[in-house]
Amino acid sequence: MLWTRRLWDIGSILALEELWESASWQSRRVISGTAFDWQRHQLACLIGPDLGMGDKDLRREAVQLLGSDTLTDPSKGHRRLRLLIDRARDGYLDRWADRVADGAQVKPERLARSLAAHLLDLGYTAPFLATQWLSGLRSKNSQTEAIIASAAGLARIPPRNFHVLLPLSSVPDRSTAENSSEWLNNSEVVSWLKREGHSSSGVRSNGGFLYQVSARDPYGAADKVRRLFERIVARSLFSSRDRGRVAAFPMLWVSGHPEPLPLRGPARHADVQSLAHQGRLYDVSRPRTPIDDALELAAPVNLAGASAATLAGAWAAIESLLCHPGDPVPAGERSGKAVAADRLASIVACSWPRVEMVTLIRRHGGEGEEDELTRRRDSRASVREQAHSLLAEITANGVANLRFHGRTRYSDQVAAQRLAACVAEPKRVVGELASVVRIALRRLYRARNIVLHGGSTTGVALDATLRTAAPLLGAGLDRIAHAYFGEPVGPLDLAERAEQSIAMVGGETGLTLVDLLRAPGTAA
Repeated sequence: MLWTRRLWDIGSILALEELWESASWQSRRVISGTAFDWQRHQLACLIGPDLGMGDKDLRREAVQLLGSDTLTDPSKGHRRLRLLIDRARDGYLDRWADRVADGAQVKPERLARSLAAHLLDLGYTAPFLATQWLSGLRSKNSQTEAIIASAAGLARIPPRNFHVLLPLSSVPDRSTAENSSEWLNNSEVVSWLKREGHSSSGVRSNGGFLYQVSARDPYGAADKVRRLFERIVARSLFSSRDRGRVAAFPMLWVSGHPEPLPLRGPARHADVQSLAHQGRLYDVSRPRTPIDDALELAAPVNLAGASAATLAGAWAAIESLLCHPGDPVPAGERSGKAVAADRLASIVACSWPRVEMVTLIRRHGGEGEEDELTRRRDSRASVREQAHSLLAEITANGVANLRFHGRTRYSDQVAAQRLAACVAEPKRVVGELASVVRIALRRLYRARNIVLHGGSTTGVALDATLRTAAPLLGAGLDRIAHAYFGEPVGPLDLAERAEQSIAMVGGETGLTLVDLLRAPGTAA
C-alpha cells in the first residue's frame, strides 16, 4: 500500500495509555514537562470528535483530565486517568456502533481509520484483518452498521493461546537448548507437524522450540515468536565460543493455521524510491554524504522487531539531517531537537498531494479506454505535467470524470475525494496533514527517548510507533534524497521551502499543490 494511504496514527485508547505512561517518564525526567503538555494538548484534539468516547460522562471526564496540568505521577489526576482508560476501553467500539445507529454523521474515512486503529492497537494484525476479517465483510457486501458491529465483536474476543513451532537449523550449545521445557528434538518436530496436519517434507531441522504464546490471531502469534528468536540471537552474540551461530529454519508453524509463515516478518515500508529513480542505488564509491549516513542509520526500521537500535537509528537519521546547532531551545525543553520532527512533517505533507495526483492520473481509465483526460495525460512527458493535468481536471470538474478499475478502485475513489478537498482548500488541508504527521514523528522521538534515556524497550505504543512512523520516515527521506542529489539542495533548506509553501499555497504567488517542494523559478 502507498505510504499516502497508510494509517498514520494510533487509536484514542492507546493514545491515552501512552499519555499515562509518559507521565511516569516525565517524573523521572526522561520526558520534559513541555513535551508532555504538547502530547496532552494534541490528544485532547484527537479525543474531541471520537464517537467511541461517548457523549456524556466519559467524554466529560476525558476533557476535564486532558485539560488539567495535574497528571504527573504520582497524583490524583494520574490515578483518575488510569481509571478512565480502563472504562473507555470497555465497549469503545460498541459506543461507536450506538452513535452511528442513532444517526451521528461521520466521514467514512474517519470511521475506517478509527476502527482499524483500535483493532490494530488491541493486537490484531494487518494480515489477519485484511485476509480474513475484511474479505469476509466484502463477500457479504456488509453495510456500515454491520461493519461496526463486526469490529466490536472482534474487540470483545480475548486473546487466545497458540502453539508456535520454531525449528532451528543450527544449535550451538545444544545441551543448554535441550534443558529448555519448550525444546523438541528432530523426531518430535516432525511428529508435531504431522499431528497438526502439516507436511514435514523439506523440513531439515536440528530440533526446535515449541512456544505457547497469547495473541489475537495466528499472525500475531508468529510475530511474538519472531521476537523471541531475536532475543535468542541477541544473547548468542555475547557467546565467545559460538558467537552468532544460532540459526533458524526460514518458516514458522502456528497451531490451527493452515500454512507456514515466514520467519522474517513484513517490512515496515520506509521506502526511498528516488535512489533507484535517480540511479543512485549502487553509487557508493564516491565520498560519503550526510544522506548516506542517514540512510544507514535508518535502515534497521525495515527489519522485523521493535528494538532500541531501530528507534535510535530512525531518530538519529532525522536529527542528523534536520537539526542545526543554532536552533533555539524552546522554554522548558532541554535540547529543542523536536523541531526535526516538525520539519520532516512539513516535507512529508508537501509531498503528499503530488504523489496522489501521479498515482490517480496513471490509474484513471481502464485498458483500451480513452477520454480527454487520458489523452492529456498520455501527451505529457514529465511526471509534473501529468500531475498538473489531473489538478486542472479536479479544479474544473471535481472527480466526476475520474474512473478507476482493478483491486485498488475503491481506495482510489476515496483518495480522489480527499484530493479534491485538498484542491478546494489547499492551505488548510496540507496544514492538517502536517499536523498529523508531526504527531507521529514526535511520538517516534518520544519513544526513542524512553528507550535511550529510560532504558525501557516495553513501551505501550512502541510497536504502533514504528508501524505508523516508518512509512512517513521513508517518504521524508525519499524527498530529501531526491532534492539533495537532484538540485542539489540541503535538508534544512528543503524543510524551510516546505514550511513556506504550506503558508503560501493557493495564494497570490500562484503556488500549486504540484509544486510545493519545487524550487521557486525552476521548470522541472
